[in-house]
Amino acid sequence: MAMNIGSDAEDEIMSEINTTPLVDVMLVLLIIFLITIPVVTTSIKVDLPKEKNLVRETKPENVIISVDAKGKIFLYDTPIKNSDDLLNRMKTFAVKKPQPEVQIRGDGQSDFESVGRVMYAVQRSGITKVGFITEPR
Repeated sequence: MAMNIGSDAEDEIMSEINTTPLVDVMLVLLIIFLITIPVVTTSIKVDLPKEKNLVRETKPENVIISVDAKGKIFLYDTPIKNSDDLLNRMKTFAVKKPQPEVQIRGDGQSDFESVGRVMYAVQRSGITKVGFITEPR
């Protein structure tokens, strides 16, 4: 057996970067990502609903109740004295067939209590269709 000891070529410092381990690690990571990507995606086919932004039209049979910033209640443009008066007026709408939809327009600066009283009066009258009117962003 021959052995070469003390050669001058092996004593020199290597100045270039060995990129082979880097390429090996990157290929292993690429293979791991390619294997795990199908696991992340769902395999059950579901037909999701499409988003639609429908503009609500105010029909003449809709009842519009407004609450201003001070907490005053208005049925259409008529001021209402209190929630009991609103309850009596809502009972007349509740007996109609088909029942109209009540749209509540609450001021952004009003107390929640005043809007809550309107909701409670509408609920006690027996009206089932209630909506809130807001402005789009």
